[in-house]
Amino acid sequence: MKGHTAAAGLLVALACAAPAVADQGCEGVRTAAAARLDVQVHSIRSSAGEVAITVYPDDKRRFLARGGKLLRVRTRAAPSVRTCFWLPPANYEVAVYHDADGDRDFDRTLVGLPAEGFGFSNDPETRIGLPPISAARFRVQPGENAISIRMKYLR
Repeated sequence: MKGHTAAAGLLVALACAAPAVADQGCEGVRTAAAARLDVQVHSIRSSAGEVAITVYPDDKRRFLARGGKLLRVRTRAAPSVRTCFWLPPANYEVAVYHDADGDRDFDRTLVGLPAEGFGFSNDPETRIGLPPISAARFRVQPGENAISIRMKYLR
């Protein structure tokens, strides 16, 4: 019996000491401390192009800034898309946009308004300008987490 107990203990120790591995279905690194964040984006106007789903760390200098992202997934556009991320429990913000022309750039009109669909975690109002970081902030708790974002189009 002692042999079985020792072998079981060794298996548990090896499992706990195993290096972090990327989960094939989620962006990021799955560790014992990582939480899963499922993001669903809905109200996408067409299946043209792709949808970019970007996670930002809770840092106002990095929120929506070039090079400020923590993780990003680009997926084929559909009326509704879903993806997931492995993240340590903390506060984050998510921004999405519908890159309908597939140029991997968020297009704007001549007056600077969004020409493509967009959205943020918590679906904050965005009639004039970008939302403050506090309006898009949410907490990832240990375990499973899910958010839903409605795509908005100005034209």
